[in-house]
This record gives sequence, structure tokens and C-alpha cells, in this order.
Amino acid sequence: MRFARPAFVVFVLVTLQTTLLADIDVFGARGDIVMLLPIAAGIAGGRERGAIVGFIAGFALDLVVHGTPTGFFALGYTLVGYFVGMVQAGVLRAAWWIPVLTALGGSALGVLTLAIVGKFIGLEVPFDRKLVTIALVVAVLNAMLVLPMMRVTRWALPVTSRGGRLVTS
Repeated sequence: MRFARPAFVVFVLVTLQTTLLADIDVFGARGDIVMLLPIAAGIAGGRERGAIVGFIAGFALDLVVHGTPTGFFALGYTLVGYFVGMVQAGVLRAAWWIPVLTALGGSALGVLTLAIVGKFIGLEVPFDRKLVTIALVVAVLNAMLVLPMMRVTRWALPVTSRGGRLVTS
């Protein structure tokens, strides 16, 4: 039962990504809200949680997206979730706008990470203005949605304290 909420969130995000967002084109680019889940998990729970959530969300997307090898999104999202969690760990006191800036930078980095991983495995990846446009669209969309996504992340992946140490439930 403890995996029902995270599974539901991943299912909803992958469904929205592959249906609704697949049809919305902004300057020749589409948003990537599945990438926002490991970013929010990294912000809320640290690098380990960000990496684990990134792997699971990326693998779920890998199972439904055709044209990329299995593990492509899992690797990219794992790296993004880990990096964002590592950066967020250095922030001592977070104002409301810190997660927004973190999501903006993390999303742009995530697009670049996916492009580099894609290049290494032989995918046709544009390294020109198109990549910059994609990074900007994804970064701005995810920055606008990070605060509600953090609430969803805290609901789906609560952190509880047992015996003085943090334990994921």
C-alpha cells in the first residue's frame, strides 16, 4: 500500500506527458513534466530520493515512449534528480523562490543531460538553437509547476522520523 501513491503520481504524469503535452507545441518544443518529479523529489528529499524517483519515473516513461532505447530516460532523470538533490542540500534556508530557480536550472540541465546521453548512444540529437529552445521551454514550464509538484511529491513520498533518523515511508 505504501507504493500506491508514488505509482499513481508516476502513472498520471506519464499519461499527461504522452497525451496532453505531446500535442502542445511551444516554439517547436514540448514540455517535460515527468522530469519535474525527480527534480521536486530531489528538492524535497535530497539526492538519494531524487535519483531513485528519477530512475523509476524515467523507466516508466521508457516503457511507453518508442524511438529511444530502454533506460534512456531512466539514466537521464536519475542524474538530474541526484544533481538537484545535491545542489539543494547546500541550501540552508529555502525561500519560496529557491525551488523555482532550482527547477529552472535543473530542467535546463536535464534537457542537456538527455541530449548528451542521446548523442553517446547514437540518437539524432540537435546541438543548436533547437536544443536551447527545448531547454528554455522545459525549464520555464517546470519552474512554473514546481511548487504544486513539490506538494504532490510530499504527499506521495512522505518522510517520517524513526528513532532520530529520517526514513522514507
